Amino acid sequence: MNVYDLMKIFIAGMILMACNEQQKPVDISYSAKLTDDKSRYEIGKVIEQPLASYIKLPGQLKPFEEVNIYARVNGFIQSVNVDRGSVVRKNNILLTLEAPEIESQVQAAMSKYTHAQENAAASKDKYKRLLEASKEAGAVAPLDLDNALSQMKADEAVMMAERSNMEAMNNIKSYLQVTAPFDGVIIQRNVSAGTLVGPGSKADIPLLVLQHLQKLRLEVFIPEAYVDKVDLKKPVKFTYSATPGEEHSAMISRSANALSGLRSEAVEIDINNKDQLLKPGMYAEVNIPLLSSASSLLVPNNAIVRSTERQYIVRVKDGKAVHTNIKVGLTTNDYTEIFGDIQRGDEIILHASDEIREGTPVK
Repeated sequence: MNVYDLMKIFIAGMILMACNEQQKPVDISYSAKLTDDKSRYEIGKVIEQPLASYIKLPGQLKPFEEVNIYARVNGFIQSVNVDRGSVVRKNNILLTLEAPEIESQVQAAMSKYTHAQENAAASKDKYKRLLEASKEAGAVAPLDLDNALSQMKADEAVMMAERSNMEAMNNIKSYLQVTAPFDGVIIQRNVSAGTLVGPGSKADIPLLVLQHLQKLRLEVFIPEAYVDKVDLKKPVKFTYSATPGEEHSAMISRSANALSGLRSEAVEIDINNKDQLLKPGMYAEVNIPLLSSASSLLVPNNAIVRSTERQYIVRVKDGKAVHTNIKVGLTTNDYTEIFGDIQRGDEIILHASDEIREGTPVK
């Protein structure tokens, strides 16, 4: 056996030893242990307890009363007695219109009423004379007396109709003077002397806009989830954006008792503004008190999965992951208030993510 044959035997032995090492059985118990560890999730529970004694919401000041003023008859503006910022009292004359045709109609109505008065007075005098003469037997025929009575009543009816027509025309004439319906401030003026105006409609620009500013309404919209939790017996605290350092307090004056299209209920707080330092349109930060017994369903902040389409948590039901859509409310450093198909004590996955699919086994 030469050296070449010895080398071939050595190489064959090395190859055989390598094959034996590759065929050694693998310890599958270790791999199973790794897989089992990766399938475990941190589990938490939904708790129920009061999260806060109040809810912080934005509010906006609005005038206590506001009206758009239009002309009630066609005519030309003769004079404007107010301008933007003018303080007016109830029944003050704001505008005076000029309408010659209305003046003519008023004169015609007065003439007809005067004529009807004369006819009614003549008929009444005639009836009285015939009635006096009828006391003598045969002096006046009964038919003539009845005709005189009927004529008197007819003339009196015509007189009353003409009087009503005259009063109606006088009322129309009074529309030529536009007066203030309440105390307030003119915030907008859209006309000048000589402008042709007529009865207003929603599509028309008002002649003037009047607001009552001595008293304001602070309007706040309460989300649907908190509507039944507001404590109406406690005062509301609020601060205005224009004066952030000053805190004010007042009671809720009224509520809409109905939800708007934004699924919220409007409440109003009456604000005294005699010095008129506050202006409609100002914003405020309002702390609405909640009932002390009002509890909320809370989950840790890290249990909520957020995407562009929805917010949800991953519940554990029958050992499987279940995605449950939620709406969030108040948030603290550790917990978030949630609303949805959730019950106290439900098990949820903490540190959840969108990688956990619906129906994933949870050990």
